[in-house]
Amino acid sequence: MAHHGAPDLTPQAGSGLKVAIVASSWHDEVMDGLIAGAQRAAAEAEIEPTLLRVPGSFELPVVAQKAAATHDAVVALGVVIRGGTPHFDFVCAAATDGLNRVALDSGKPVGFGLLTCDTDEQALDRAGLPGSREDKGYEAATAALATAEILARL
Repeated sequence: MAHHGAPDLTPQAGSGLKVAIVASSWHDEVMDGLIAGAQRAAAEAEIEPTLLRVPGSFELPVVAQKAAATHDAVVALGVVIRGGTPHFDFVCAAATDGLNRVALDSGKPVGFGLLTCDTDEQALDRAGLPGSREDKGYEAATAALATAEILARL
């Protein structure tokens, strides 16, 4: 179970942080769950996030980079499901490396909500939908918010 030992990162209300959610458009059902989880975490922190939709996971870093220039934190959400070609590996590596670069270059936290799954079932099980075991959209948002709060204190 991947979430075993995960910290409790309950969002702090009233932080005044400006947050962007950057979400890919592939796999509607999974993305709807991820976005809802991230928005729920923001609502618990009394934040009205900016939602930006991009075509796919490969496009997450460039929009996250632009959003980081005007926001205190970015939550990047996407899903890539393994197929029969190396495309999966290239997209996952490029998106992951790009999002890490955005965080380091901007000094702003980027919540990592990119699901990299072997099957549709794995993605659905992590999407925060009724019956899902995990809510990676919520987790990515709470991680970004907690990190932004730490950075604001430094």
